[in-house]
Amino acid sequence: MAKDEIEFDLLVVGYGIAGVAAAIEAVDRGGRVLVLDRGHGGGAAGLSGGVVYAGGGTRHQRAAGEEDTPENMFAYLRQETDGVVSDETLRRFCDSSVEMIDWLEENGAKFDSTLCPYKTSYPTDAHYLYYSGNEKAWPYKEHATPAARGHRMVAKGLASGHDLHAALRETARRKGVEFRPLSRVEELIVEDGTVRGVRYRRLSPDDPAFAKHKRFAFTGAKLSNWMPALGYKVAERNDKIWSAAAKPAESRARAVLLSAGGFVYNPEMKAEYAGGFIDIQPLGTEGDDGTGIKLGVGAGGMTDHMERMTAWRFMSPPSAFLKGVTVGPSGARIANEDLYGATHSQAMIEGHEAKGWLILDSRIWKEARAQVRSQSLGFQVLLALYLFTSGHKKAGSIAALAKKIDLPPEAVAATIEAYNAGIASGAGDPAHKAPDMCAPIEEGPFYAIDISIKNSPNYPAPGLTLGGLRVDEATGKVLKEGGGTVPGLYAAGRNAIGIASNGYISGISLADGVFSGRRAAADVVGGSSS
Repeated sequence: MAKDEIEFDLLVVGYGIAGVAAAIEAVDRGGRVLVLDRGHGGGAAGLSGGVVYAGGGTRHQRAAGEEDTPENMFAYLRQETDGVVSDETLRRFCDSSVEMIDWLEENGAKFDSTLCPYKTSYPTDAHYLYYSGNEKAWPYKEHATPAARGHRMVAKGLASGHDLHAALRETARRKGVEFRPLSRVEELIVEDGTVRGVRYRRLSPDDPAFAKHKRFAFTGAKLSNWMPALGYKVAERNDKIWSAAAKPAESRARAVLLSAGGFVYNPEMKAEYAGGFIDIQPLGTEGDDGTGIKLGVGAGGMTDHMERMTAWRFMSPPSAFLKGVTVGPSGARIANEDLYGATHSQAMIEGHEAKGWLILDSRIWKEARAQVRSQSLGFQVLLALYLFTSGHKKAGSIAALAKKIDLPPEAVAATIEAYNAGIASGAGDPAHKAPDMCAPIEEGPFYAIDISIKNSPNYPAPGLTLGGLRVDEATGKVLKEGGGTVPGLYAAGRNAIGIASNGYISGISLADGVFSGRRAAADVVGGSSS
């Protein structure tokens, strides 16, 4: 077994956004850092849209004319987090948000102030700042002034997450972080109750099998998110390459940080905790298999919020779709459609058996179809192509449409009539959708899109897990059952309970990863960052 001759200050398990943020923070404070990753680095962050949720008055917000303060950001996020972290921690997150964006840019990230003028789940390459959550939707807007906080890394298409992590990883390399890819941690080294390091198996870059594995790794990860069957085949092939050539190794450190992602790619754990989220399409990498969480539990750590997940059933772009009405199996309204996609999905899962339909009339349908080209990136165009061709039902009346989708016609008609009456009377939508998102549904033919949470290849509902190890919120140390912390062990990102563990809005998991990763590194190494 290969063993390091030196002891590192910090050993990071998992090189996603939390891992790379921790690594940079630790070396800036004078620490010696080793990072292990079962893949080639990047994690779910490297496959993401590269959106970082930040506010309180970042320079990009100010340049776009968006007024925001840490207090206003706190007032909004307090609704989203719903007590999953203390007010003290949430305030610290909001108070440090401007500095976080500055820190990311100092370490290679690039953001921009071009504000997206319409509601979208993800902006085109013409816009890099947008309302990425529920800021403008009821009831959130009742308690905080809306502000755009979705800061997307400047890149083309869906490369933003990849480019964000690549920039940070290059900075970490230049600063002296040692990174060992294709290293799967199998065991924590615990001596006298203290975590002292890890045992793992590693495929060396000097082995010819390494290049063969890397050639297909990124493609396989992308396919696993959008074409799971094909992606799994690539992953199985690479797993065989790794297994045949990997050698055992051991590394020691003053502290170990678990930042190895969630467990959405672990079928057994997902089945145990998922509930109404069981049919989400896993979003992330095969490294999101719960290994980091299980390592922490094995050392005495405790978990929480394991049932909390997110399902992304986005209805925009095109933004006109949000003018429609969503109904559940009973024909009752699900929620105001201008909610963030995952928030609306949560309401559908909790109150409507994870099933729903979006009802539109011909005027909204035509408006939406005209928006596709200007509001969509490539993958969004493909989704729209499906919805506007074979991915909908059509009928001449609401009653006939309800029969086609097997919903009670009287209940659906009553829901639509109440919506139309609110608009016509000036009282507004009974579900409180923003007035500029409201349009009467009255001109046939009528259309219905199935928005149920199910794993459809043409219209996927991707998602990820939000629960993890409980940590001390001041340090990131893993908490033990019965009190105290596990000496020498920290957790961050989706391995840990954090800002994003109650519910998801775009950018909050990356922001929480940076926040929690830097927090742990600062506690381990101490001193002042350069």
